Amino acid sequence: MDSTPSPSSSSPFDLVSSALGRYIPGGGGAAAASDAGPADEEGDGTAGRRVPDKAAVGGQDQILGAVNLDRDLRISRCNLDAPVFAGLDAVVGRPFVDLLPPGDVPTVTRRLRQVLETGEAHVARIQRLRRGDGSELVVSLSILPAAAPQEGLTVSVIAMARRLHLYAAETAIGTSLDIGETAQSLAESLLAWGDVAAVDLDFAVWTGEGVAGREQGRIRLRRAALVPDRAWPEGYVTPGDDLPSDASRLLAQAVRRDDAPQAIVIPDREAVERVLGGPRVMRALVPGDRSAGVACIPLVLDGPPPVVLGVAEVWRRADLPFRDSELFDLQELVARTVHHVDLARQHQREHTQVLALQRRLLPRTGGDTIEIASIYQPATPDSAGVGGDWVNSFPLPDGRTALVVGDVVGHGLGAAATMGQLSMEARALLSAGLAPDEVLEHLDETVSLLDDAESGLAAGYSALGSTCCIVLYDPVSHHVALSSAGHLPPVLVSPDGHAGPLPVRPHPGLGAEFALREPFDVHTFGVPPGSLLALYTDGLVEDPALSIDEGIGRLADAVSSVHPWDPLQQAARRVVSALAPARQRDDVTLLLARMIGYRKGDTATWRLPARDDAPARARAQVSALLRRWHTRDDTLDNVLLLISELVTNAVRFATGPVTVRLIRAGHGLLCEVGDTGNGRPRLSRGGLLDDGGRGLYVVHRLTTRWGVRWTDTGKVVWAEVERWGG
Repeated sequence: MDSTPSPSSSSPFDLVSSALGRYIPGGGGAAAASDAGPADEEGDGTAGRRVPDKAAVGGQDQILGAVNLDRDLRISRCNLDAPVFAGLDAVVGRPFVDLLPPGDVPTVTRRLRQVLETGEAHVARIQRLRRGDGSELVVSLSILPAAAPQEGLTVSVIAMARRLHLYAAETAIGTSLDIGETAQSLAESLLAWGDVAAVDLDFAVWTGEGVAGREQGRIRLRRAALVPDRAWPEGYVTPGDDLPSDASRLLAQAVRRDDAPQAIVIPDREAVERVLGGPRVMRALVPGDRSAGVACIPLVLDGPPPVVLGVAEVWRRADLPFRDSELFDLQELVARTVHHVDLARQHQREHTQVLALQRRLLPRTGGDTIEIASIYQPATPDSAGVGGDWVNSFPLPDGRTALVVGDVVGHGLGAAATMGQLSMEARALLSAGLAPDEVLEHLDETVSLLDDAESGLAAGYSALGSTCCIVLYDPVSHHVALSSAGHLPPVLVSPDGHAGPLPVRPHPGLGAEFALREPFDVHTFGVPPGSLLALYTDGLVEDPALSIDEGIGRLADAVSSVHPWDPLQQAARRVVSALAPARQRDDVTLLLARMIGYRKGDTATWRLPARDDAPARARAQVSALLRRWHTRDDTLDNVLLLISELVTNAVRFATGPVTVRLIRAGHGLLCEVGDTGNGRPRLSRGGLLDDGGRGLYVVHRLTTRWGVRWTDTGKVVWAEVERWGG
């Protein structure tokens, strides 16, 4: 916590300066102090093998010291004579930063120089100081400007009183929902009672799995945090490593005596060796020769029965045994903060579930006519959770490919549920043959329903304003049809290297008020083979220092640098690494699609008048083509019968010209017949002798699948035949 009062202000600066005046060496010595540590009441004997308090009744602890620094940040005077400061090598002429852990040197040095330059105090920073033996002391450190600027600084050092430390620790531990950061904060707070502190969590807690109702006899522990940060002996378990099974079993047995979790103290190295037994377990759990005694405190989640989430261990030298009051303080700190660990576990579980959903929605592969690559990069771990960005691509039954990208408002399970529902709904509607604008109309209605207080998910979450962009790629005509609901425009790179956003008219997001709703537009663009299309979410292009147009321009430049022969997945990673901010505030999503299309010789299209001779003319054209494609006779006969039935139905039930299209794709053949009718063909339950529905019955029997899609001028009935070639 930073505080910067001016030298002329009252209270904070004056009170601290006045208190320090008694401890700055002058004509006399420093005030005498009794044994270090607060004079707490003795324990009630609930924990085993601990040392009773020996402080004299009514004794007071000296916890205040002071150090003067010159302008080069070297110690010029000091008073750290109280026993609590024993081991701090505060020698006149030595740089003050030598008392700090290496990782804290840059931050504290910057604070010291800031006070020198501005003359404004920096008050009450929780800080660790290194003793000569490698152990550390937690203090409250304040930096005060000297009365005369040329005299440098005065640094006050207050050894944290236990009650104050408990409060400060609980506040610090509850600031993050990341399981690793929460465990690290707990370990740093525990370090005030020893030389080394470690937090080992049940593997299920680490991964966010459920902990209630599990068998507690067998526990697998993983080291989640360890302080201080230093080079440890070979074989010692460090963060991220699993404890050996023997070590996990011994710790679990130690803290679950009589089936009730409790703290234990192993006071010296001989006892440690006797309890741990084998040398492998000793190397894994004992941090060094000097740290011989350990207090093990279980992280217990209250409930019927109580659940052990893990074990916290505090090690220190055997000549400083744990007192009753210290053990009670350790238990109180862990008891106060274990719910933060459980909250982090629940957040980890939610984060894992949402991330799994995100990954599942990502496109897997493209196909023969299009190449797909996608990147999903969640925001930093200290965010509120995985966001609602989603991207998907999938082949449609009629040979086209759908590319969909969306951004659902919010984070967490609410956003994930909406994201999954919209994604699956969009896929189902597109597969049923609806146009992009029609699909967005349905998604718009869905978002409005989800926000409805009576029928929606109104428990504190709203998806209003979510965005979506749908692109349908036709590999025969080499065109894309695009509709957007408030989403940023895709970027297209043409084969000649020209890159830029597609000109899409802005539209409100999904679920907009009725007065703001407008019909969704369908935009059509040519995409010759070799074109590259980029769909993305705003997290990739938003930068506080740039306008959104400049961000899209940077994306266009990055995508235009992708070579036609570059592996597309590697290219997508390069684009994201070049554009995504170092510290993301939002999820980053990118989909790259390289258009390939069908070769000209693999497709054929005929336009026939809607007359009685249309089926015969279609059979003649198709027969000649299939013979050039060396189709087997049995397959050729089936395809001719299929085309004849589809064209006959088109002539019978529709008006206007009939379009016949054949597409050769791999080992399959796609047959399409388009007309100007708007009726939906339906397969009846009648038999072959029934007049109505006979044509569709034949279609159903001859094909692997068939369906209908709607166009601006009517409909297209498509059917797929496999194993068509010889």
